[in-house]
Amino acid sequence: MKFFQIIISIVVGTAAGCIPLVGFNIGAGRKDRVRELFIKLLIGEAAVGVIGFILAEVFPYQLISIFGAANESSYYTEFAVKAFRVYLCMIILACINKACFIFLQAMGKALASTALSMIREVVFGVGFALMLPVFFGLNGVLYSMPLSDVLTFLVAVFLIHRTYKVLGTAASGE
Repeated sequence: MKFFQIIISIVVGTAAGCIPLVGFNIGAGRKDRVRELFIKLLIGEAAVGVIGFILAEVFPYQLISIFGAANESSYYTEFAVKAFRVYLCMIILACINKACFIFLQAMGKALASTALSMIREVVFGVGFALMLPVFFGLNGVLYSMPLSDVLTFLVAVFLIHRTYKVLGTAASGE
């Protein structure tokens, strides 16, 4: 979770830094710039996710030991590596999802942003964490986050596609 929070903090900071740019360009009627900014934001956030994914897959032992598990039993370390890899296998989508939450908010679509965030955190996140262990035991808990990220991504694609279409109409400066 600590590693995940570091990656997500980078993503949130980058996306939040775009909020004034989105607001300014929407106000100036430059929807073309907003579309361009959103594409660049998604590429940047996906790149952060790719770096996080590579680190999680290539250096799990080293990252786990940074956060205090260096002297634990081999069973703990073995489980921690499995948990690390499974829990973070969809970190790229998690980064893109966070960017979508914040971009929707910047676009003035607070309801869509809040709904998407609540779907991810409460409906999918808590729901799967409670439901999947019933069927899959401890593995169900581990897979609840990646499954939540995939399903949230699908919902985000739908909402962003609708928002992007709005940005494509009546845009000045093109």
